[in-house]
Formats: sequence, C-alpha cells, structure tokens
Amino acid sequence: MTIPPVLRESWHAPEFWARYTFAHEDGPGADRLGALQDVLDAEDELDDIDDDGEEAADEDPADDDTSLDVAFEVGPGHHVVLSVDVSIDLHSLGVTTPGTAEPAELGWDDMAHWHPYALRWSELDLICRAIAASSPEQPAGLALALLCRFAAVFEDDDVDQAVAAVEEAYAALRPADWDGYWPRGTDWLERADFRGEGVTWQRDDAGDLWAVQHDADAQPFYSTRVGPDPGTDPDPGTGEGFPHAQLRAVLDAARATLGRSATDR
Repeated sequence: MTIPPVLRESWHAPEFWARYTFAHEDGPGADRLGALQDVLDAEDELDDIDDDGEEAADEDPADDDTSLDVAFEVGPGHHVVLSVDVSIDLHSLGVTTPGTAEPAELGWDDMAHWHPYALRWSELDLICRAIAASSPEQPAGLALALLCRFAAVFEDDDVDQAVAAVEEAYAALRPADWDGYWPRGTDWLERADFRGEGVTWQRDDAGDLWAVQHDADAQPFYSTRVGPDPGTDPDPGTGEGFPHAQLRAVLDAARATLGRSATDR
C-alpha cells in the first residue's frame, strides 16, 4: 500500500479528522471541537482570501485538484480505493480487481447528495483484517478509521463490538500528548446506526446482498446498494447501480488473504 505523503502527515492531526468526519460542519463531535473550531475557521478564511486573490486567474486549473487516493490491498490485484478531498468535503469509496483500470464506485460521502452506505459491518471488518494482513507495515487502525464512514450497522450486528473497534482505531492514531478534540466510536455510530429504521437485506443466488428500506418515515438509508443488478435496478437518485460482482471479488480476495495468513502462522 502506498500512502500519499500529505495523508501520512495528516492522520495524527485533529484538524484533518475534524474535516474528514464533518465535525467541522456540525457533524457528530462538533460540540467537542472547542478552540479547534477557531483554527478551522481561520483556515477557511485564508482559503477564501486565496480564492479571491488576483493571482487566481494565473493559476493552472489542474492545481485546484486537492483530492488524494489511497489504494488498500486486500489481496493480489484486489484493492479498496479511498478518494479523500477535505477541501470540498467529498470522499468516495471504490474497488479494483485484476484487469480493471478505474475503481468501481461503491459510495460517496459529501455535504449535499451523500450515498455512503456501501458495506455491512462484517464486510468492513473482513476487509480491514485483510488489509492489515496484506500491509502489516501500515499504522494500526488507519484503514478502519478512514473506511468506517462507508459502513452501517443493523439489528443483526454486534454494535457494541463495532463501536469499540472503531474507537480503538481512532485512539491508535491519536498523539499521546493531545487531549483536545478527537473522533470517537460513538460519533461514527451516530451516522451509521440503522437499527429500527426499516432496512432489510435481500440475497440472490450469487450471494450478493442489497438493502430495502420499508419505512418511508425512517432515517433515509442513502446507498447505491439497493438492487440486485446495476443493469436492471439502478439507484433512482444516481442513475447508476451497485458493482456487486466487483465487491464480491474483493471480499473473496480478503477471505483468501486471511486464509493464507492463518496457514502461515
């Protein structure tokens, strides 16, 4: 796994996590920002000044691309790809399999038309354990801390265990001398908890799962994973379907990685 230098410099920074988790935009944890909110506001003011400056007209439009991609390997040729852009509050998740040039998008999270819920908790746990086995040199907790925003929990999940795992992942990245704002497992749960929201899961003969929400008055389950096949049941909000085959291949690769890891012990 290759980690972009800018992310390597950010994962111990509270400013990064406040933006990445949307706490800076009144998301979960906003009430704990304290003085950090002033720092974030000052950074935003500087960005606004830069955007309005006279030199902006001479800048290369390509310089405006502030996104970065991290490809987490779960098995040979199989990756979970996270795209991060904290400057515009847009993050997306995709997967690649052998022979594919571009990631197939599973979901995205932003402040406007978010559809982040791409994974069941058990799938995220499987993926992160495979990432750890494939890239033991990576910081403990990094993959789960970054990827948990794309998973949700339901009635059949061990939610206490999930929250504890996310809490541990965040805590592993927290600097020892920092006692201010830091994301918590309960912050994640506040956005990810769909127990009691009328969401059930369907399974086809291939083993693919997709969600159906039966309660129109419940908290909306924004996901592209709402049909059995991207060609026959696209998400009405996006016009696109969910790449079940690619996700299935990545999950199979993750299981194979963990199987190999177990036999190597």
